[in-house]
Amino acid sequence: MKQGLSLRVSQHLALTPQLQQSIRLLQLSTLELSQEVDQMLDDNPFLELSQDEAPREEFGLAQADTPVREDDREIESAPDFLSPRVEETRTDPAPDTEPGATSEADEPLWDGDGSVEMVADDGEWGGDAPARRNNLGEDGEMDATELARSQESLQSHLHRQALMLRLSPEDNAALRFLIESLNDDGYLDDSIETLALGLAGHDDEQLEELVHRFTVALRLLHHLDPPGVGARTLGECLTLQLQALQAAGEGEEACDTALRLCAQPMELLARRDIKRLAQLSASTEAQVKAAIALIARLEPKPGRRFVDVERNVVVPDVIVTQVGRGGQARLRVQLNSDVMPRLRVHDIYAGALKAHKGEGHQALQQRLQEARWFIKNIQQRFDTILRVSNAIVERQKNFFVHGELAMRPLVLREIADELGLHESTISRVTTAKYMATPFGTFELKYFFGSALGTETGGNASSTAVRALIKQFVASESPRKPLSDNQISEMLKEQGIECARRTVAKYREALRIAPANLRKEL
Repeated sequence: MKQGLSLRVSQHLALTPQLQQSIRLLQLSTLELSQEVDQMLDDNPFLELSQDEAPREEFGLAQADTPVREDDREIESAPDFLSPRVEETRTDPAPDTEPGATSEADEPLWDGDGSVEMVADDGEWGGDAPARRNNLGEDGEMDATELARSQESLQSHLHRQALMLRLSPEDNAALRFLIESLNDDGYLDDSIETLALGLAGHDDEQLEELVHRFTVALRLLHHLDPPGVGARTLGECLTLQLQALQAAGEGEEACDTALRLCAQPMELLARRDIKRLAQLSASTEAQVKAAIALIARLEPKPGRRFVDVERNVVVPDVIVTQVGRGGQARLRVQLNSDVMPRLRVHDIYAGALKAHKGEGHQALQQRLQEARWFIKNIQQRFDTILRVSNAIVERQKNFFVHGELAMRPLVLREIADELGLHESTISRVTTAKYMATPFGTFELKYFFGSALGTETGGNASSTAVRALIKQFVASESPRKPLSDNQISEMLKEQGIECARRTVAKYREALRIAPANLRKEL
């Protein structure tokens, strides 16, 4: 083989640690960003929360409208957060190396990529944001409102009732075991035999005793509040509630018919097949309709009201308010200061590092630079969110005046071209970021929608079409609900071309039942 030298020119795309962090922070939600900040505060000693106000970093909206370089736009087009894979090699530390010390080669370089001049201004950013508080008061006690919100569980509610029953220790233990075996909906998922087998194993005598104890305990459980608790099937749950109504002397005739309907396949009841149910239950159609109306008032999930549902409070990143009245009215877009972390570089540590240059100075200098870049990347994240939000509000002005019926079609490319960013950046910004408007709080992606053709040659937003469908259904006759085909025809009368299948898709997205289930009997 003949050896030789050759020169080859190629382009190589490299992501600096700063740019990697900027992309990652941009796609985080408010909760994820808070967790990221907490993690960085624990890891980096040069970063701290601040209580005092300070001027903003010179890295924000003043430079936000500068044109984006072509290579940066290529980086933004990455479908997800990219990070170069580095092969980690485990080596034995040198004898004179302290445990836990890191070499310069193992740390990412935070010296910058040359695109922004680094200024040693370690003041805080986001000075208007209040400090985070926990749920504890100054004395460490929980707030009284939090204690009032604590909800009693289904098991606690049933155990409290069981205390009023005079039971033997064995029956009391069996009842407690069944109560703890209920799911969140109040149903008993496992059969009596399965529960007994899990305790008795292969002891047949003990198995028979446990089955007897659990059978007695189940009958006691069925008489506790809420009615229907401890059922194995939906039919049994409805039957238990109907029996409770009978015992209270409410609607005896309707209860008798409803009990016979609950003994039939639930599919017939779900489809409201009145003729078939009337034949199977030996009742008239009028009686079946009255019984179905009674069943509709029952609770299919007895434990629903005891479930401590996680309250996911949406905190908006952007707040839109209307300023002025009449012809002078305008929309003001501002960031929510409550979600903006107040960070700054620790002045004492940074000053000490500058004054004393000893062993490990280079590694500490990188951590200081990492803290500075973290603050600037967070600032850039919120500045980008604000720019995108301003562009959205400018294009959807009619929505903020007339509501979702006035929504216009909008795609990511329109905002990307206007701001000089890539579509993937706009997608990251609008995901899990929320905007508070006079009509409610919406995710930024809500303002983007595909276009449907109109008779005049224009376009209608899919969001506006869904709002029209919701409006049509809300004003329909309960006895003659609108079918998907009828809604499609009504949209055509409004000049919007929307096929029946598209109407069905939008209706399902709005969680609106089909016409046969919306019909009032």
